[in-house]
Amino acid sequence: MKRTLGVCYYPEHWPQDQWATDAAQMIEAGLTWVRIGEFAWARMEAVSGTLTWDWLDQAIDVLGDTGLKVVLGTPTATPPRWMIDKYPDMLAVDAANNTRKFGSRRHYDFSHLPYRDECRRIATLMAERYGKNPHVAAWQIDNEYDCHDTTLSYSDAAKRGFQDWLAQKYQSTDALNRAWGNVFWSMDYDTFDQIDVPNLTVTEANHPHQLAFRQYSSDQVVAFNKAQADAIRAHSDAPLIHNYMGRITTFDHWKVGADLDIASWDSYPIGFLSDRIEGTPKEKLKFLRQGHPDNQAFHHDLYRAVGRGRMWVMEQQPGPVNWAPYNPAPLPGMARLWAWEAFAHGAETVCYFRWRQTPFAQEQMHAGLLRPDRAPAPALAEARQVADEFAAMPDVGTANAQAALIFDYESAWAWDAQPQGADFEMFRLAFAAYRGLRRAGLNIDILPPNTADLSDYKLVLAPGIMSLSDPFRKALTTFKGIALIGPRTDTKTPELVIPNIMGPNLPNVDVTAILTESIPPNDKIKLQGGGRFRHWFEHLDGTAPVHLTTKDGLPAIMGGDHLRYLAGWPDDATFDKIIGGLCDTLDLDTFALPDGLRIRDTDTHRFVFNYAPTSQRWGDTIIPAAGVHWEKL
Repeated sequence: MKRTLGVCYYPEHWPQDQWATDAAQMIEAGLTWVRIGEFAWARMEAVSGTLTWDWLDQAIDVLGDTGLKVVLGTPTATPPRWMIDKYPDMLAVDAANNTRKFGSRRHYDFSHLPYRDECRRIATLMAERYGKNPHVAAWQIDNEYDCHDTTLSYSDAAKRGFQDWLAQKYQSTDALNRAWGNVFWSMDYDTFDQIDVPNLTVTEANHPHQLAFRQYSSDQVVAFNKAQADAIRAHSDAPLIHNYMGRITTFDHWKVGADLDIASWDSYPIGFLSDRIEGTPKEKLKFLRQGHPDNQAFHHDLYRAVGRGRMWVMEQQPGPVNWAPYNPAPLPGMARLWAWEAFAHGAETVCYFRWRQTPFAQEQMHAGLLRPDRAPAPALAEARQVADEFAAMPDVGTANAQAALIFDYESAWAWDAQPQGADFEMFRLAFAAYRGLRRAGLNIDILPPNTADLSDYKLVLAPGIMSLSDPFRKALTTFKGIALIGPRTDTKTPELVIPNIMGPNLPNVDVTAILTESIPPNDKIKLQGGGRFRHWFEHLDGTAPVHLTTKDGLPAIMGGDHLRYLAGWPDDATFDKIIGGLCDTLDLDTFALPDGLRIRDTDTHRFVFNYAPTSQRWGDTIIPAAGVHWEKL
């Protein structure tokens, strides 16, 4: 796999006589790709029906003639003001019934069909004009689905669409009432147009109602993306990409990715540490200028799978951002480390955001590779260093993973609808399991819930999966490694109902979760031999062998040689102990990695990344803070 670097650029922000100079400097910095266009609808079509392409034609020619490959974005995340005047009801409505206004970005409702048609129209016009342009080597559709909490909308358009979606799914309100258990609290419906979106109810809306609305809302993202993908494919053979975000579970990325060629994501390690990742104050201070040592890797592995092996980082943090509660600068070397870590996890391209820091508008405090006065910012030299290092490193591929983690968006919606504990969240549980595998030094693949073949792996973890799919259940029957299922896995039907035969209904394993506890932060379940569960614990019954018990003698892990059920949410040290024991049983090599040191193997090299703020030892090598070391396997 050939590795390349790129950058995000906004020619409409700068005088045209600067474009050629900027392009030449990008080439000098070792950059190959440049992404443009994704916020420029008002420059393409300032008045409805009047298209202005000359500036974009020139920008593509200037950048392409200099030797850069262009990623051209559709501008549908920023509809112009005239669009709102044309369709006043296209604006999303939040859960408190507040209409979200024009004046920033992502001001549209995925359910609004006339706006979807407008997006199809502009994507078609762009593809007709640039689909065969030799400089346009890839397309980005829209920008950061669900940024600013924009998947769920409670508008009239969403209500009408939801009612139609329910009618198609259930065919009759009698079937819907039975599926949802609406006999409880006299919630039966006589017609589908009686059903509202699940907000502003006196207490919580019925859980299947909430889950169905999330399924519907996800389907609207899929349909919105597909409308543009189909329009572009009719005129271009260049690959289609979307730039997903970190820790977003409101829509099914697996389904969106099925209509694209490459999955990319926007990596902001320091912003995410303060904004989206849990941790103690001590942990957050330790990684303040580096980001969480496992967050980037998790998303690399997730989006490599969503892209069916093809993954980019479309936006890589180069310096302080503007949007987190606090925005410190990275340690020197982190822009280099983050890029190399992405490549070690299979990225084809890493694009820094952005070329030049803008002196105006909402993101003027967001650093770039250049300062606003066009002088180099610190990350420019690090990008050049990475580009130079490519020449000394042969093209590599991703190594086979020893372990796999099952990740399911629908389960995330289910547990959001019915958390049963104030701190239960699907992402947190899955990320905790992933971190345990990564601390053991394992290569990890993240797999969708309908995975039908596990033969490439020795260890599989499936935490928090609402109900096991038939393909995955069948794969477990022939799996020769060890699969650790749970907690909170296969305990509900797809309608979020407790099944008549209580789960988990694991193949050939007699174990049942007969009672569930959610545990407050000031309590824990102690385990025999040390360790503890927090957040969540299930009381198990059955005849399957017990592999671990609580101090009170209750089963904590039950199952056979190849398939076992985990009854609780282990803390980090306990996850390490459990995973280490499973790896010993499987003869998998593990590492006692110091806190902040992480490894990833490619097919030819082992990469070691030091996220700690101080130097650390790897064998005979001292790796400085924010340092990267690699060695041949």
